[in-house]
Amino acid sequence: MNHSFLSSTLRELQLFTRSWRFWTTFTLVILIFVATGPYGTLERMTLGVRLGYWLIVHAVTWTIAICLSIMAEILLRNRINHTLARMMIGSLVAALPIGFALGAIDFAFFGHWTEMETGFHRALFALPLCAVFCLLTYTAMHRQIAEISTPAPPASPSPAAAQAAWPVSEPEILARLKPQNRGAILRLSVEDHYTDVVTTRGHELVLLRFADALKELGATPGLQVHRSHWVADAHVETLKRDSGKLVLMMKDGTEIPVSRTYMDAVRSRFD
Repeated sequence: MNHSFLSSTLRELQLFTRSWRFWTTFTLVILIFVATGPYGTLERMTLGVRLGYWLIVHAVTWTIAICLSIMAEILLRNRINHTLARMMIGSLVAALPIGFALGAIDFAFFGHWTEMETGFHRALFALPLCAVFCLLTYTAMHRQIAEISTPAPPASPSPAAAQAAWPVSEPEILARLKPQNRGAILRLSVEDHYTDVVTTRGHELVLLRFADALKELGATPGLQVHRSHWVADAHVETLKRDSGKLVLMMKDGTEIPVSRTYMDAVRSRFD
């Protein structure tokens, strides 16, 4: 298990733990189970015990399913193109350890230890639940998962142009990128808890506050034009007005909005 695999796994785990969509989905599912009391828990347990039981069940099973889904998502990237398919394989594999984990939880609450055969039966029963879990998670977070797992295809500037655009002192933030994405920085943008770093060779989401990302640019010539955007001087094509608002047109056709706070500085540099 190499360092790259561990880093990717931890990065995607952080994506889940920091996502309000994930925690909202998790909480709603637990509340539904507590309120409806499936599998006889409504009759056998008081409200407090039922809450504790389903909280433990979902915490354990979701942890197992998430870890195996992320591992499958990373390990199968070169074999299976679709993110949902990779995650689904990991979720279905998770049914086996989940089946035995449920047996251990039931033993803690009811005093009955599950036999090996019962554990396999539980795993078989958990298969459709794991599939539903995967679909719920993917529906809530597919955009973030796709962004962090799929690098953009690299651009192909001429070697002379790339060398001319490359700053003399390499910015610190480039060390956070995958080697294939390291190039002259074109722009930075905020994406939830991440900073999207766009270079001449592609783009990548970095788990870093935007203010800290700006500090790691070093001497790269550029300007913050919005609370969520920074652009490199060399990548700006023109400044235009669109519906009364200032917009920077970049050389790749991307339009970057200019906020009122930075209008004077933008006009002074690019007008």
